[in-house]
Amino acid sequence: MICEMCGKDVPATRPMMVQGAKLNLCSNCAKFGDSYKPSNRSDDGHYASGGGNMSVIEERLERRERRMQTRDIYAANGGVELIDNYGAVVRKARLKTGMTEEQFAKSINEKKGTILKIEAQSLVPDDKLISKLERALGIKLKEAVQEGGAVSGSQKSQGMTLGNFIKTEK
Repeated sequence: MICEMCGKDVPATRPMMVQGAKLNLCSNCAKFGDSYKPSNRSDDGHYASGGGNMSVIEERLERRERRMQTRDIYAANGGVELIDNYGAVVRKARLKTGMTEEQFAKSINEKKGTILKIEAQSLVPDDKLISKLERALGIKLKEAVQEGGAVSGSQKSQGMTLGNFIKTEK
């Protein structure tokens, strides 16, 4: 056997801990290390890979794999979309409060032009602005949307196929 510290070929070595690393040392080099006590648990709190649990490397690889997966950005909002006539709803609610465009814009820390564009539906507000408008006016600008495109009959939709574009005579 070879001592992992001095490199000498010796008849026997002992496992020892030297600065956090387990080394097989000869009797001369053993004085530089502490005795090694094997356990199921490592210093960082994870179990060794032999016990059926994942090692640290396997856990990190799994987390990386989950992080690298592509995400459906349309599924993130849970099927909620801005209503079609959001401009008219905002204008009607603002007029109900009795505020002008300028007064309302100041109350929610936005520009008057932004409010005018939203009411004219020439600007689609982002989620943050939608929540501001909903809170300030006490209205709902988003609605739940179900997935459309159901195929007639008892067939289940699995996306668009050529059959969806071909006209058949019955």
